[in-house]
Amino acid sequence: MSTFGLERIFFPRGVAIMGGSPRSSSLGAAVLRNVKAGGFAGRLGVVNRRYGDVSGVPAVPDLASLGFVPDLVVISAPADAVPEIVAEAGAAGVAGAVILSAGLGHDAGSLAETAGQTARMHGMRLIGPNCIGLMVPRAKLNASFAAHHPSDGNVALISQSGAVAAAMIEWAAERRLGFSGIVSIGDQLDVDVADLLDYFALDDHSRAILIYLEAVKDARKFMSAARAAARLKPVIIVKSGRMAQGARAAATHTGALAGSDAVYDAAFRRAGMLRVYDLRELFDCAELLGRGFVPRGNRLAILTNGGGLGILATDRLAGFGGAPAVLTAETIARLDEVLPQGWSRANPVDISGDADAARYVSALSALLEDADSDAILVANVETAVAPAGQIAEAVAQCVRERRATRSAVAALVLAAWVGADERTGATFEAARIPHFPTEDDAVRAFMYLVRYREASTALAATPPSIASVFTPETAAARHVVAKALSEGRSWLDPAEIVALFEAYRIPIVPTVAARDAEDAAEKAASFLAEGTAVVVKVRSRDIRHESDVGGVILDLRSKEAVVEAARTVLARARSARPDADLQGVTVQPMIVRRAARELILGIADDPTFGPVIVFGRGGPAVEVINDKALALPPLDINLARDLVGRTRVSRLLGGYRDVPAVAPDVVPLTLVKLAQMAADIPEVAELDINPMLADETGVLALDARVAIRKPARLFAGLTRLAVRPYPSQWEGELGLRDGSHVMVRPMRPEDEPMVDSFFRRVTAEDLRLRFFHAMKEFSHAFIARLTQLDYARAMAFVALDPKTGQMMGAVRLHSDSLYENAEYAILLQSDLKGKGLGWALMQLLIHYARSEGLQRLSGQVLTENTTMLGMCRDLGFTVTMDPADPSIVDVVLELDRSTVDAIGSDILIRPHR
Repeated sequence: MSTFGLERIFFPRGVAIMGGSPRSSSLGAAVLRNVKAGGFAGRLGVVNRRYGDVSGVPAVPDLASLGFVPDLVVISAPADAVPEIVAEAGAAGVAGAVILSAGLGHDAGSLAETAGQTARMHGMRLIGPNCIGLMVPRAKLNASFAAHHPSDGNVALISQSGAVAAAMIEWAAERRLGFSGIVSIGDQLDVDVADLLDYFALDDHSRAILIYLEAVKDARKFMSAARAAARLKPVIIVKSGRMAQGARAAATHTGALAGSDAVYDAAFRRAGMLRVYDLRELFDCAELLGRGFVPRGNRLAILTNGGGLGILATDRLAGFGGAPAVLTAETIARLDEVLPQGWSRANPVDISGDADAARYVSALSALLEDADSDAILVANVETAVAPAGQIAEAVAQCVRERRATRSAVAALVLAAWVGADERTGATFEAARIPHFPTEDDAVRAFMYLVRYREASTALAATPPSIASVFTPETAAARHVVAKALSEGRSWLDPAEIVALFEAYRIPIVPTVAARDAEDAAEKAASFLAEGTAVVVKVRSRDIRHESDVGGVILDLRSKEAVVEAARTVLARARSARPDADLQGVTVQPMIVRRAARELILGIADDPTFGPVIVFGRGGPAVEVINDKALALPPLDINLARDLVGRTRVSRLLGGYRDVPAVAPDVVPLTLVKLAQMAADIPEVAELDINPMLADETGVLALDARVAIRKPARLFAGLTRLAVRPYPSQWEGELGLRDGSHVMVRPMRPEDEPMVDSFFRRVTAEDLRLRFFHAMKEFSHAFIARLTQLDYARAMAFVALDPKTGQMMGAVRLHSDSLYENAEYAILLQSDLKGKGLGWALMQLLIHYARSEGLQRLSGQVLTENTTMLGMCRDLGFTVTMDPADPSIVDVVLELDRSTVDAIGSDILIRPHR
């Protein structure tokens, strides 16, 4: 239900405490004290039929006796009483409940399931159970049993752990950091992390979102909400259970490499979230991002009175992937004027142990003018020459003055005062300077900010199109897999793997099957006649890795050698696996590429996020080397390049010494193809290419395994992918009234240049009617938001001229968080209006919306846009004046079956060839 009802819960007009006792240690009494102490201004009541008074507040036996209907109830009653309380509250019209009680269970028929079903029936939201509550300082609401009250601020906290939420409040109080909201979600019976991401993403008072996560329940919902939120503001996440291994035994090398935490890491990265690894790092990121500090780049200047401290900071910076700022000649000259002879004349700027406040300020002033520094770390170790507190006050004052005059080039200043006392910390707090106890903490925090910026940039990056170089034969591939499944098999045989790979244009070594040793010699004859040695491998659907049973013999150069090798591998397999059904052997040409790098590529299956693409260093010791990276499909070429770049083996793909570089982008493109296969064929459970050879000539799979099964679960759209892939089934042709046709397809991320060119062919007046104000220019960020769609929540269809491929118009919708109502918008090239294109696109959009299960389409139209209003009336939209703005008309179309049938009978969609 996402954000439905949350506003009434976070800003209630009335609150009722359900349960508790006169004992000061009871949960209900603790919550009541916090609500009163927090200054809640709404109506407050206590419902408890066992006591007449709880903590000095009169109690009534039931909700009906309160005299008002609360928006929020807080339940601290025993677990077995919770379903009845939820039913009573739902029937009374309560918007939501915070369930503090534990022990409601999780299974079918549990108290939790009963309470959840009852709440859904009444449209009531539930937070918890097993949580510490809800805190919204701006509403003066502390509906929790936390020990302290958080202050008002601009950081939202979502925590699966009540203890972590309480710890965050304690830490924030010390750092004078406030919260826009704190929600302890506990067992997530209803309101979950994704719901709260949706809410806080659109909350103007939340500048950053912090998450403590233990597990994701609904991967697609989580990814959709996380990607949307991360585009708007920083989302920082810490997840527990990093060292836990997957419970199941992996069938392939790629499956073994894809541990559960690594998959979560890939998911966070794909969503653009910033992952940290402990609460200290979470706190540091909260302080920096919550105050709006984001550096321009990764270049850090270090100013210190201790050379060793500067060297340590530089080492940590390099270790995290940052770069020491290179001081400009002008900056060095300025520092020469104010520093004594013998200063380092480089970064780190070592101003000597006898540096006083004046020397710090002089050096800092010079560094603040350096355009080649993205941030400055001011570090200090207290000496007997100059008190550290005095220096801190001078540095703080310098930063204040530069901010006031906006004369500083380097916008971000951090402080690391080793051994600082509370007064020094307060000095930096008052000046809004992020400060840390060690240089390591400061550098680490700085690099997290850098990674956040990089993630934000990556989210908005426009990938190049690969459609011209890769179009899979999906039908042929599906036929291969379907045939194997119909025969009751769970693995593809080598010939089927070759056919599957050929359908996706993945080069693989030719493979022929042989019944026995003599047949193998005959099959090898053509290779041997060309002077090529061959490889013989045992063939059995019961043996996953031939090398485990000695089932591979290489470099065979005669028919006699092939016969002997085939007999040998079959004998070894019978001895090692007497239970295995042996179908014979396979024969392959011996591939020798002396300079080729051995890689592993594959598809693994995660129980939470579905298919995962794995890339890394290949070969027989792949698990031992464990050089791998993971990504969630689907992939574009940019995401695939990033996946490759996160491995150590990526450094070998470039040329070195006399070894030529691997052909450009052949490895990333192969990963894109695998990701497309995972999207197209959900029956591919696991896939393993090991090794895949890569060199200047391209890539070649030497060995591959493919496990297949009927998917046990599917997300909406008949795919297991947590990120909904490009909906290619909606590509086709659209008929216009004059009998002509236009190409139509969903919008793609790589359409940014095409959309930018399209906007230039639309008149200023038409742009104003579409966007409700004059549009003079279209930034990359603006167009990226239009083209980079989350197909789980939004859709945009572009109409293309079939002759030129030029964009003629577009229609789009974006659904609400409940996926019930969607807002639409349409824009046509100005000189193409009146040809029926808008009508056809609107019909298509309505057809799509109904197929997706949406209940209504709505939009806002300027009163003067009579053409659009006329079309809306003809399509069956209700048209009413907006009560808040007389210049706007609200249009709504209920997507009932009769409406859709009437529209669907006129629409023409044909697959485009």
